[in-house]
Amino acid sequence: MHYRTLGRTGWKVSEISFGAWAIGSAWGSVDDAESLAALEKAIDCGVNFIDTADVYGMGHSERLIAQLKSERKEEIVVATKAGRRLSPHTAGGYNEKNLAAFIEDSLRNLGTGCLDLVQLHCPPTDVYYTPEVFGALDRLVEAGKIRYYGVSVERVEEALKAIEFPNVQTVQIIFNCFRHRPADLFFEQARKKQVGILARVPLASGMLTDKLTRDSQFAADDHRNFNRHGEAFDVGETFSGVDYETALEAVEEIRQWLPPGVAMAQFALRWILMFDAVTCAIPGAKRPSQVADNCAASDLPPLSEQAMEAIRGIYDAKIRAGVHQRW
Repeated sequence: MHYRTLGRTGWKVSEISFGAWAIGSAWGSVDDAESLAALEKAIDCGVNFIDTADVYGMGHSERLIAQLKSERKEEIVVATKAGRRLSPHTAGGYNEKNLAAFIEDSLRNLGTGCLDLVQLHCPPTDVYYTPEVFGALDRLVEAGKIRYYGVSVERVEEALKAIEFPNVQTVQIIFNCFRHRPADLFFEQARKKQVGILARVPLASGMLTDKLTRDSQFAADDHRNFNRHGEAFDVGETFSGVDYETALEAVEEIRQWLPPGVAMAQFALRWILMFDAVTCAIPGAKRPSQVADNCAASDLPPLSEQAMEAIRGIYDAKIRAGVHQRW
């Protein structure tokens, strides 16, 4: 496993980290024993950064991570998120009282007196134009409730606005073979301000594992049912907003560029790591075998210029028109 510095925090974090949404809920059936085994495997593989949220299983993911941390001696940085429990999910809900309450819940779930990193969880765009929200986070840092804070965003424009606030340490944004726009402008600005970048949805909701087909079926509570048929309300996240059939066609073309012995997921993760502005990719996993396969991407050699050009060509031909201007 290789490590990269996370913005201005000073932390050296694993460039392949662990996304803990799947072990909390919304990605089909989960088994706690298997989830804990997956977390254990991640630490065995050198992972030292875990990303979760209070809304993943309404605290269940956080509590599993707390159990892991109680059983391991390694230093593990845990990033959680706050805000998506708001109902309705409005900019006005991101006030000091609500944020403080969310933080207290996560402190209890994670069994700690201070959270390593708290990220606003894809808030409405207006939040980035509300300095009072970031002032509230500053006061939570001063109170010793959180060490650092960042944001998880949906749009590049939100990311650019967020890093105008001087104490935003990290930005989590969708970046993968199907979502290139962050590299066009945002990466340069984040590098200038030494802001850490967490690549979320790195495998496009599983599409870039090359294990989904036209006949794939998902459980009723599986997040991948969203946008399976191009539903506009979730076009931004599931499968990275790419039409399911179009995504399958793109995967078929990407497959031709896999080096011998390299799985599609490993190739897709290594593609992300070719961008040095990225601190880490945070693929999800529910089983130890998935974790091991994902972590192996860190040790792959750099992709060839021809492969990088090919992915750009596939994106330009099949994906760009549907997603680039949106996000």
